[in-house]
Amino acid sequence: MTISEKDKKSVEEERKKSFTTKRATIEGLENSLFKIFPILDHGLVRVIDYMGDDDAIVQAARVSYGAGTKKAQDDNSLIRYLMRHWHSTPFEMCEIKFHIKLPVFVARQWIRHRTANVNEYSARYSILDKEFYIPDPSNLAAQSKINNQGRGEVLEAEEAQRVLEILKNDSDRSYANYERLLSSDGKPGLARELARMNLPTNIYTQWYWKTDLHNLFNFLRLRADKHAQYEIRVYAETIGEIVQKWVPKAFQAFLDYQLNSIHLSSQAVECLKTKLKGEKIAFENSGMSKREWNEFLEHFPEIE
Repeated sequence: MTISEKDKKSVEEERKKSFTTKRATIEGLENSLFKIFPILDHGLVRVIDYMGDDDAIVQAARVSYGAGTKKAQDDNSLIRYLMRHWHSTPFEMCEIKFHIKLPVFVARQWIRHRTANVNEYSARYSILDKEFYIPDPSNLAAQSKINNQGRGEVLEAEEAQRVLEILKNDSDRSYANYERLLSSDGKPGLARELARMNLPTNIYTQWYWKTDLHNLFNFLRLRADKHAQYEIRVYAETIGEIVQKWVPKAFQAFLDYQLNSIHLSSQAVECLKTKLKGEKIAFENSGMSKREWNEFLEHFPEIE
């Protein structure tokens, strides 16, 4: 992982600032403000700002004015109830803003989560740095034979080396042409907004990404899942560790009721009821498609 001197200097300047506030602050997260969390080979995540905490969630749920208005139900139980029953607005009272540096192809996948505020580095205004994501050989895999959007077996050493050489050579060649387009023997080169079109999607971009906790949990539920693409999952896992410091009660409820839970169809529920009665069930009378049945068996292999 390489962090540029420019990024390091920017972070140090921000960390020197100090403010006093009456708003809720979380010591664990305060210590992480502006700290660089390295991701992949040139990527990073760092927290820029945040608002709210676990108390803000329960306060919003009760529309209260302080600790004196609490009911008998304790905060943790209320947070778990809200998560269990898919309430959203109390979690929307908490917000967090990240600075994220990531490959463009990961950014295009990330931006599908549209419920956030995003401001991306402008390649119309500035020249992109020569930083490309080159995977570790252990993350080079063939196309899955059973999943059209997933990976299969890791490539053998010789094949992995061939792929890496292609990726590196194409990245270097495209950036050299990018620089050539921008400058033409002292004359004005091609406009930056046009020159960038020649760059591959493994080049790095950066953005500020601000979202509320409800939508952040939706992001983590999909991108921190073991089936998510590795290159976005490592970002989600790091963000999850940060969120755990920020709202530990809410994050534990999220793990228990969303990320580490499963959701069953009515057909799956009926199959389980049948099994509990001691009766036999099979795919033919399950009412599920073959894919649904196989996914069901992943969680309940003893059914067959």
